[in-house]
Amino acid sequence: MGKWDVLQRYQYIMTFQLEKRLFDLAIAVPSVIVLSPVLVLIGILVRLKIGSPVLFRQTRPGLHGNPFTIYKFRTMADKRDENGNLLPDSERLTRLGRFLRMTSMDELPEFFNVIKGDMSIVGPRPLLMQYLDRYTPEQARRHEVRPGITGWAQVNGRNAISWEEKFELDVWYVDKMAAKRRKKRKKKKGIISHGHTDIFI
Repeated sequence: MGKWDVLQRYQYIMTFQLEKRLFDLAIAVPSVIVLSPVLVLIGILVRLKIGSPVLFRQTRPGLHGNPFTIYKFRTMADKRDENGNLLPDSERLTRLGRFLRMTSMDELPEFFNVIKGDMSIVGPRPLLMQYLDRYTPEQARRHEVRPGITGWAQVNGRNAISWEEKFELDVWYVDKMAAKRRKKRKKKKGIISHGHTDIFI
């Protein structure tokens, strides 16, 4: 691959990422504006029913595995035992928190992650940092794109499918995006693929 080809490939990748970024902003910004009364209401309810802070912040792996801070509405109380240790999650999850999780409304603040550029509207869900070392090389490819508020695995089963199936769907999405990028690249170059022969027009 020559220097010009490398520069062209980089240009196509950057153009594709810019288009996806603009799509994300076109969805996230209006969503935050339209949902602002809901966001405020949930924030007030969390403050009254669960306490402060209203937002749950945690470090998650983003694009290429680089860490970022994810935002969610808080769903668990700060209950501790007599020794000051936090109780199990099942005992700290509140009724409001359970409702927010069930409706996925706890994830609404992630629109701010999209606006910041840490996440995308669609992409593999960001898991915990400690899982990075447990992925197979194939599974680790899920980090070749930005994590999303929703993903192909969520649309196709969510909690009803195994982790292995979720990772397979995540990688499928990554490959789909790569194929779309290649198709766009060929279209720009004016290449018609015919059998095993590329015809330049």
